[in-house]
Amino acid sequence: IMTDAEMATALDSLATAICDAHFGEDTIYLLGILSRGRPLADRIAQRIESISGTAPRVGSLATTLYRDDIRSGKVTPKLGGSETHFDFDVDGNSIVLVDDVLNSGRTVRAALDEVMDYGRPSRIQLACLIDRGLREVPIQADYLGMSIQTLGSDHVQVKLEELDGENSVVLTQSQ
Repeated sequence: IMTDAEMATALDSLATAICDAHFGEDTIYLLGILSRGRPLADRIAQRIESISGTAPRVGSLATTLYRDDIRSGKVTPKLGGSETHFDFDVDGNSIVLVDDVLNSGRTVRAALDEVMDYGRPSRIQLACLIDRGLREVPIQADYLGMSIQTLGSDHVQVKLEELDGENSVVLTQSQ
């Protein structure tokens, strides 16, 4: 549903929209939700720097321990993998969360909880490459690459050069 060129165009649009919304701010702070949100945040940061001349600060969020399905016992956390890492203060700063696919909204809710444990940002926004529209909690993207309609049984896979050797988005429909 998205080619390499279409992904590049979508990321350009996301970066431009973020630049416009944050015009006049000294620094833009991006937090990529692991695992695919971080490479997307890095790509958006490169584009923002080429537009504005200022490099955003970029970090990673590993939301595993903040997920509500962990507390329910439905999922066992895998520890020792990717970890949250950023080297800036969130207090008083405007933070943009970056993720690949917005689905139920629960991962973003977990990311919000985690960010708030580190401090009190002036605002938190969300940038997503793909929105599936299957929300279970009232979360929506402030910056969006593409919106698609899917069934709950469909699978959206974002492939990134850094992780998969190619850039594309593939929709596998349920049988």
